[in-house]
Amino acid sequence: MKGRVRVAETRRASFGEVEKLPSGRYRARYNGPDGRRYRAPTTFTTKQDARAWLSMQQADIVRKAWAPPGVEKPAAITFGEFADDWMAYRDLADRTRGEYRKLLDHQILPALGLLPIASITYDDIRKWHRKLDAQTPTLRAHAYGLAATIFRSAENDGKIATSPCKIRGAGTAKRVRKIRPATLDELASLTAAMPDQFKALVMLASWCALRFGELTELRRQDVDTTRAVIRVRRGVVRAEGEFRVKTPKTDAGVRDVSIPPHLVPVIDGHLRDHVGSASDSLVFPAKHGGHLAPSTLYRHWYRACEESGRWRPGKAAEAGTPDMTFHDLRHTGAVLAAATGATLAELMARLGHSTPQAAMRYQHAAEGRDAQIAELLSKLAADS
Repeated sequence: MKGRVRVAETRRASFGEVEKLPSGRYRARYNGPDGRRYRAPTTFTTKQDARAWLSMQQADIVRKAWAPPGVEKPAAITFGEFADDWMAYRDLADRTRGEYRKLLDHQILPALGLLPIASITYDDIRKWHRKLDAQTPTLRAHAYGLAATIFRSAENDGKIATSPCKIRGAGTAKRVRKIRPATLDELASLTAAMPDQFKALVMLASWCALRFGELTELRRQDVDTTRAVIRVRRGVVRAEGEFRVKTPKTDAGVRDVSIPPHLVPVIDGHLRDHVGSASDSLVFPAKHGGHLAPSTLYRHWYRACEESGRWRPGKAAEAGTPDMTFHDLRHTGAVLAAATGATLAELMARLGHSTPQAAMRYQHAAEGRDAQIAELLSKLAADS
């Protein structure tokens, strides 16, 4: 018989096939993701070597790193490179972009940045997560959540087979500091302890539940004391060392907030004594006339908290810290509005939230309210 006699010893593996040749060597073949059939550029001494070569081709296909023979394989992209691209093309608010950049630079990239993204495993993520500071659970949760989001994008883009971020609950954190809204007496004390130019700022932050960025971008034209309404149309954030005026993130953030009648004379007096006559004059300007920086406000806020009893004593060598942030005044405003019997929908509209979950984060039981409810229950019993 002319020609080679082929020994029929072709056995299919889970991927591709290995065939024993008359020479005793082995040949490996497989079907590529493009539908074409390919074989190894050389034969193998043992069947195990042939199957090992097939396993490498299969791994390249799974990792989206496969290329037809003769075509250069794409270089392995690192997590840091993919994360930088993800940041560059993501539509993010300035403050969010700055926060993400800090999380990447300080919490994520030092451990994962130089690793090929397709090589990162669940074990890698678990070891990285364990080394994050457990004393800062919110920061830890935010770092994990950002990493998980980037890995999901890599999966959707075909850079990895599946995301390695599978630690249950790692992207959420329980609130460490329980917020205690100010009582009416504390609110009056806090307001009285602030400089005159900031008294109205504290009142609007609490009674109208406005955000700091909304307050510090208010212009004279946004405040209508005749109709007792504040028109929230913009906010200001500080990012990369500069102030940037932005429209609210959602349509719900654009809103008209009614001013409680007892505040109207206070606001009129503030507009008269501390605000320029032009319609676009800032209602709460800094000394230089521009936007007020949080650090400037907090120098006075800390003293007001201490004078009002909203102060957490420190250890022997420490002066202590306030147990209430300026943003907590917004919580106070939500409690005051809820105490009037406002519905969840009404609270959402006043707070500028688009979902019930967001508005409910600011609802707390007003101090003394439960006792009032108990008295009303007894009254119902007595009237029956």
